[in-house]
Order: sequence, then C-alpha cells, then structure tokens
Amino acid sequence: MTELREPQAPALRRVIAGASIGNAVEWFDFAIYGFLATYIAANFFPAGNDTAALLNTFAIFAAAFFTRPLGGFVFGPLGDRIGRHKVLALVILLMSAATLAIGLLPTYTSIGIAAPLLLLLMRCLQGFSAGGEYGGGAVYLAEYADDAHRGRTITFMVWSGVVGFLLGSVTVTLLQALLPAAAMDSYGWRIPFLIAGPLGLVGLYIRLRLDDTPEFKELSETDNVAKSPLRESVTTSWRRILQVIGLFIVFNVGYYVVFTYLPTYFIKTLKFSKTDAFISITVACVVAIILILPLAALSDRIGRRPLLIAGSVGFVVFAYPLFLLLNSGSLPAAIAAHIGLAVIECCYISAAVSAGVELFATRVRYSGFAVGYNLCVAVFGGTTPYVVTWLTTSTENAISPAYYVIAAAVISLLTVLTLRESAGRPLPR
Repeated sequence: MTELREPQAPALRRVIAGASIGNAVEWFDFAIYGFLATYIAANFFPAGNDTAALLNTFAIFAAAFFTRPLGGFVFGPLGDRIGRHKVLALVILLMSAATLAIGLLPTYTSIGIAAPLLLLLMRCLQGFSAGGEYGGGAVYLAEYADDAHRGRTITFMVWSGVVGFLLGSVTVTLLQALLPAAAMDSYGWRIPFLIAGPLGLVGLYIRLRLDDTPEFKELSETDNVAKSPLRESVTTSWRRILQVIGLFIVFNVGYYVVFTYLPTYFIKTLKFSKTDAFISITVACVVAIILILPLAALSDRIGRRPLLIAGSVGFVVFAYPLFLLLNSGSLPAAIAAHIGLAVIECCYISAAVSAGVELFATRVRYSGFAVGYNLCVAVFGGTTPYVVTWLTTSTENAISPAYYVIAAAVISLLTVLTLRESAGRPLPR
C-alpha cells in the first residue's frame, strides 16, 4: 500500500495535470464572463441603463452558483459510488459545452428576452457541472498524495484556478488590443467562449487516460463503497460540512473580490482605463501564482491553521486600509492595494482546500466536501460581484466592499478556531 500512497514523480505529475486542467478550464470560463461583463451587458440586455444591465449581468453570473449545490448533490455521491476520475471526465465535458454555447448565442437585438434567458440556462449548466469539478479534483489529488506533501499537491487545484483567471484576462485584453472597438462589441467578445471547446477536449483526453485513486480502489476491492454517500455524509459528517461552509466564506468572498470584481471596480468605480485594470489583475494573478504553492508547502511543515488564521486576520486588519489605498486616485497605489489583497487571499487559500478535504472519511469524502463547498460558493461566491456592486452603488461609498470582506473573514476565523490540525496526518478512513 505504501507504494500506492507514494506514487512515482511522473505518475503524480500526470495526476496533477489531469485534475488541474479541468479546474483551469473552469476558471478560464468563469473569468472571461467577469472580464467581458460590460460587453455581455450591452449584447444581452436592452440599451438605456448601463448600471442596471451590468447588475443583471452579474445576477446571471451569480445564478450559476445557485445550481452548484445541485451539481454537488449529484456528482459528489456519484464520485463516491462509481469513482473519481469518471465523474471528472463528465463534468469537464459539460462545462466546456456550456461555455462554447454562450459564444454562439444570439443577442437581445436578434431574439429579445430569449437571449438573456438562454444565457441564464447556459450559466446554470456551467454551475451544475462546476458542482462536481472543484471538490472532485481536490479529493482526487488528496487521495494520491503522500501525507508529508498533501497540502502542496491538493493546492495545485487553487493554483490552476488562478492560472485560468490569468489566461482569461490575457485572452480578453489581447482581443481588445487587436480588434477595433466595433468588432469587439460585435463578435470579438465571443472568441474567448469559443476557445473553451478545444480546451475542454484536451482536458477530457487527459482525464480519460487516468486511473482511479488508490483509496477508492481499496474501497471497491473490499466492497466498502457507500451505498448512499449523500445520506451518509449528511447524517455522519454534518458538523464537518458546516465547518467547510464556514471555512470557505472568506475564501470565496476574497477570491471573487480580488480576481473577478476588482477589474470592473477599476473601470467603473475608480475610473481607470481597461488597460490599467488589465495591468492590475495581471500583476495580482502573477503574484498569486508565485506565492500559492510555496505557501501550501509551508502549510505541510507548520500546519494549516497558522496560515488560515494569518489570512483571515489579515483581511480583518487590512481590508479597510487597502480599499482606502485603492481609492487614493493613484494608479500605482491602487495596484499596490490590489496586490496586497491578493497576498492575503493567497495566504488563506493555500491551506483552505487541504484543510477542508482532510475532514472527511474516504467513503463520503467527495460527497461531504462537494456539498459543503458548493453550498458556500452558492451563497458567498458568485453573489459577491453582485453584492459589492450593489453596496457600492446604493451606499455611494466606494469603500463598502471592505466591510463585506471583513465580515466574511470574521466568520471564517471563528470556524478555523474549531478545526483540529490535519497537516502531515493520514487521511481519515
């Protein structure tokens, strides 16, 4: 069994690539929607009120997250019954197909109210498939990793998500630079969505060549697979599911503020150019890509709790002054503030996924984590751009998003204090 728990480096690299590529595609898909929000608003809603159209666009962005728990309820138990890698192949196929369809949808001027309704349908399908993606990939990596380096291995899921965001940002910005404004408004915004098709096929090919995890194979061989993993996870691990929800509140609020909302905030609220917003999000993503894996490796050495506490306390203490710095009127200061928020988020997310997955026994690990994670994402993830946009416009206070981040950090900090340290220990059986 030791040989299975400590795979050779080439095998582990294939496992990491297979799990991570789907997540990178997922967050590429979700990122381009955020980066193209103003174009989507103009094409899928009637002209006349730009703020209302943008709010409606973010509302549809948020709606996808309400179908994520449904996906978690379906794909989590399925992964605990038939295996991890089969479900991961299915969800990347659904995600890519839905994103490709968005790039082909007719606009409001062509089919009227049917346009935003079809957009909503495709976004909900994206959310449904995403309900099985993140948790499944994290569980897959956790069950292949050795105990000493499990945090770093699992956190490739987080790292690949930021890579997906960066690719989305670069793709959109290159198109904006290369295409005339009229062309971008007309058809250029569709191109990033169309790219999802071949990306998804590459991810599907890689995942179909993977085998299942050693721990799930052991369950199958001993006929110990849960017959009703969803019911078992809810009845035996409900406290752990609640801990995952609390743990991921600031994970999601911080993530969507830093990597999805702030590019729009730079343009709409701070009145910087799209180029300025691109520079800021690119630098923030690069900083995150550099920091996340070393911080995850640090969590393997000193534990998950110290990094989770540092990240949540960092938001409580620094979110308000960093938003003041964002609004100073200076572009270098605003970019520095964006980087500061990204660093705090990296500190937290480098340990959060590992801590969440490590709470559950093998029989219900996919179900338990997927249900808790996706319930949290539904309430505190995709809603974040809408909530902070609404807070900013309704209060006429550009600093108000900081209060939302601070409140989320306090709740997550209280949750972290209830967790036992899990770094370096065998996964629960």
